[in-house]
Amino acid sequence: MLVEQLGEGEPELAVVAGIHGDEPCGVRAVERLVDEQPSVRRPVKLVVANEEALAQGVRYLETDMNRTFPGDPDADTHEGRLAAAVQAEVDDCLAFSIHSTRSHAEPFAVYDEMTQYVTEVIPRLPVAAVVETGDSVDGRLTTSVDVIEVEAGLQGTEAAAENADRLTRAFLTATGALPGDAPAKPIPHFRLRERIPKVPADRYEVFVENFQRVDPGTTFAAADGDEQVADSEFYPVLLSTDGYEDVFGYSATRLGDLTADA
Repeated sequence: MLVEQLGEGEPELAVVAGIHGDEPCGVRAVERLVDEQPSVRRPVKLVVANEEALAQGVRYLETDMNRTFPGDPDADTHEGRLAAAVQAEVDDCLAFSIHSTRSHAEPFAVYDEMTQYVTEVIPRLPVAAVVETGDSVDGRLTTSVDVIEVEAGLQGTEAAAENADRLTRAFLTATGALPGDAPAKPIPHFRLRERIPKVPADRYEVFVENFQRVDPGTTFAAADGDEQVADSEFYPVLLSTDGYEDVFGYSATRLGDLTADA
C-alpha cells in the first residue's frame, strides 16, 4: 500500500485507488496529484491500495478486496490483511474510492445510504448516474465518516484514466480542498434491487443498455442462446457479458434525480 499526503495537518479527505489491480485508472489520477503537489485548503490522504495486484495486472491475488472490508490484520489472505490496513488509513476521512467497469463507458457514482455528504458532493461530480446499493453488496470500503465510490469508465482505457482525473479533482473542489466552483446539477438516481444470475456457459450476450429502462417481456440477455426475459420493468446496472463470474449484473429501480438539496 502506498500512502501520500497533500497539505499539512491531519487529513479529513481521502482518495483511494487500486483496490482492484486490474483497474489502474484511479492510480493514474493519484500519481498526477502526487507529481503536481497542488496547493490544497484541506489536507488530503492519497492511497494506492493493492500494489501487488497492480504489478501483476490482476483483480486480486487471493480474494476480492472490495468484498472483504473491513478486513482483519490477522486474515489468512493478502487482501484480507490489506483491507484492514486501508480501512485504518482512511477511517476518519470522507473517502472517495475510484474503480472502473467492463460494462459502462460513462462515469457513475455509487453510495450505500443517503447522507449529507452524498447529497452535497455527488451532484457536483461529472457523472452520468448515481446508484444507491443499500445492503445489496457486502464487504465494500466503509469509514466511520462516509464513502463515495465512482466507476470511472471502461476498464483499462485511456478514457477511464482521464475520467478518474476529472472526477478526483471535482471531488476535491466540491469538498473545498481545491479552489474553484463546483456547480451542482441533477443526476439520474437509481437503487439496486437484486442480482441477475448468470449460469455457466460458453457464450454470453447482453441486449440492453445500462441505466436504460427494460420493459416486461424484453429479452435482455442470453447464455448459450438461452434467453433471459424481463418479468417486470427494471433498469440494468453493471450489466455485461464478462464483468462477473456468476451474475450478469444488477436490476435497479429509477428514483428520479439526485439534487444537491435532496
